[in-house]
Amino acid sequence: MAKNATVLFLMMIVCVSEAVLHTNYYSKTCPNAEKIILQTVYNASIHDPKVPARLLRLFFHDCFIRGCDASVLIDSTPGNQAEKDAPPNISLRSFYVIDEAKSKLETACPHSVSCADIVAIAARDVVTLSGGPYWSVLKGRKDGKISNASETINLPAPTFNVSQLIQSFENRGLQVKDLVALSGAHTLGFSHCSSFQSRLRNFSTIHDTDPTLESGFAQILKNKCPKPNLDKNAGQFLDPTSSTFDNVYYKRLLEGKGVFGSDQSLFGDSRTKTIVESFANEQNLFFKEFAASMVKLGNVGVIENGNVRFNCRVVN
Repeated sequence: MAKNATVLFLMMIVCVSEAVLHTNYYSKTCPNAEKIILQTVYNASIHDPKVPARLLRLFFHDCFIRGCDASVLIDSTPGNQAEKDAPPNISLRSFYVIDEAKSKLETACPHSVSCADIVAIAARDVVTLSGGPYWSVLKGRKDGKISNASETINLPAPTFNVSQLIQSFENRGLQVKDLVALSGAHTLGFSHCSSFQSRLRNFSTIHDTDPTLESGFAQILKNKCPKPNLDKNAGQFLDPTSSTFDNVYYKRLLEGKGVFGSDQSLFGDSRTKTIVESFANEQNLFFKEFAASMVKLGNVGVIENGNVRFNCRVVN
């Protein structure tokens, strides 16, 4: 009995030490927070179908640099170039949706809900609204005060191989299964030619085109991204059902039709191939693992004792 009590006590210590975030964090201070954010995200998505992919990407780019602290939302100043203005983030969009949600929350419950939590909740909402899984978002993040463009060099690039991807994710406490599951976020959205054009021409001294790219799909991409390319908006949807959250992304990898070299590499490496195949074969399994990995990603670099910004673009 005493032994069981000791085990229970140790479990309680572990739980308390990890209980920085909580699903009911705003139950008293802002009980309608998630409803307000959902309504804002829903309205924006109805008016602009690109919003879901953009907000999901925003969450990834935030959490991968300094953790999930909304540092990606901070505007540059004359003395500092912020993350959002660095080359990997220039194409980030839909910041206005977060601004609008924050404005409504400040009216409903002033200085209560952090910008970091808004980004995390909005990411969940766009997945669910697009037909994907729902999960309970842990809340209680505080907002960061630092945003440096130079630190975005640590974002995983679309040219990474599996070893580089695994290392990047491991640096943030994420495992191989998390890497493959979270890559499934590419089921939503669009990429400009600059992110994959290196696969199309002069790929190596042996191959003009990336040999892992299916030949017919390679020609489609070449047609959309000619050389020289005078259309800065040219590019390719990341899968044929780019506005629906599903497992088609993984099925495309099996066919050699991944848009990014980093995506296609997941099917070519024994460490990740079987996971890709399992997600391609069973969408419910992908949904389950994606939700679990999003919760883990949302715990990266959480600030416990920070502040809540009045304006998500400006440090208090």
